[in-house]
Amino acid sequence: MRPPKGYTWTPRGSRPVVRVRGRNQGRVNIAGVVCYRAGHRSRFFYALHIWHGRRGEPKVFSWRQYRDLIVMPHLQLGTPVVWCWDNLHVHLVKDLADYAEEHKDWLRIFQMPSYAPELNPAEGVWSLLKRHLADFAAADLAHLTRVIKRKLKKIQYRPHLTDGCLPPTGLIMDTIRPPDIVSST
Repeated sequence: MRPPKGYTWTPRGSRPVVRVRGRNQGRVNIAGVVCYRAGHRSRFFYALHIWHGRRGEPKVFSWRQYRDLIVMPHLQLGTPVVWCWDNLHVHLVKDLADYAEEHKDWLRIFQMPSYAPELNPAEGVWSLLKRHLADFAAADLAHLTRVIKRKLKKIQYRPHLTDGCLPPTGLIMDTIRPPDIVSST
């Protein structure tokens, strides 16, 4: 997995410097879901968690925010989902497992192997986003958030981009069994 390439233009032999305003505080975390269903267009859902650098404010997604992300495709698509995700520590929380057990009529969760991003179609979306953000310097956290939302919306409304994230994983759509394949990070 190579980082995205970005280019800067400076005179030969001098170091490129990009100056930005701000106090270098804050972070934008993104959780995304790629949904595939035989005979339907692929869908992409996402949620943002913005940390402003304030004391006492949570830096990362909570299990409840992941639960809400699970519910979003189920409600929007109106179908049971098969949820595949990596072994992030929040994904393994007992409360989330209990929630999955309570809703096993429409939700099945599969844990992917550790350190296997090549099996996760959502990694293709993150690669697309990183390519769009190469050579980008945000003025502040609000500017970064706006640009990320805009880029994710562009990906969201171009299903051929999310369709292209499935084949590199080796996963295939089985037209015999209709449940969705949902991938999240």
